[in-house]
Amino acid sequence: MELKLFIAGCIIFVIAMTMQLLKKSFKTPTSKKLFQNVYSWADTIWTALIIASFIMFFLIQAFKIPSGSMRSTLIEGDHLFVNKCFYGFRVPFKYVGKRYFALKKIERGDIIVFQAPPEALTISEREHGVKKDFIKRCVAVAGDKVEIKDKKLYLNDVFIKEVYVEYNDDSIAQSFKLFERMEDYQKAWENGKFTSIPAMFIRDNFGPVIVPEGCYMMVGDNRDFSFDSRFWGPLSDKYIKGKAVFLYWPITHWKFIS
Repeated sequence: MELKLFIAGCIIFVIAMTMQLLKKSFKTPTSKKLFQNVYSWADTIWTALIIASFIMFFLIQAFKIPSGSMRSTLIEGDHLFVNKCFYGFRVPFKYVGKRYFALKKIERGDIIVFQAPPEALTISEREHGVKKDFIKRCVAVAGDKVEIKDKKLYLNDVFIKEVYVEYNDDSIAQSFKLFERMEDYQKAWENGKFTSIPAMFIRDNFGPVIVPEGCYMMVGDNRDFSFDSRFWGPLSDKYIKGKAVFLYWPITHWKFIS
């Protein structure tokens, strides 16, 4: 979106500058007045668009919750602001890549907006170059050992009480041994291979795995109905966009997000 705004601003800027070159062609009072009105609007619009594009890229961006994976923490259709400078800045208008000058590190429990990695997209979406954003909660950082047993999260062999999690399916799928060696399980998970395995084999009993260097495990609060890192693998740091900070719409849902 920010790139589209920047390009639109540049186009209108060129139009405004061209109008300035043609200013002398408008000689009658009526044409001069029309020129001044059109030029004034063009000058205002290109400035606003370029400023908005930089604000959206570097500082803050509006985001609409696309699915129910974070219910009941965040509801489909809720609108929130994402702080894009907490975790560092990217080279302008690059969708993914290294971030610089981070103000804070990503921590367990942060609710984060990120670009969906290729493993989280369908074959058709990848072929057509589709880019879309997800919002999930970070439950583990690099080096953490993660395991889910009968829906309960264990981090570094310690049970984590997740007060924010909602379960909408009372059934617990039986645990299945997918690989003989944990090394093979880890490798398959890191490569996003679990998207081709029935969800019942992964959802309620998962791991153990170790989150790789430079990666995070992102999981939805609506744990039974979330397509997340359990299936498409660890999220590389390069896909991070920002931290969800404030829910502003609908007004009745106003709150700071934690």
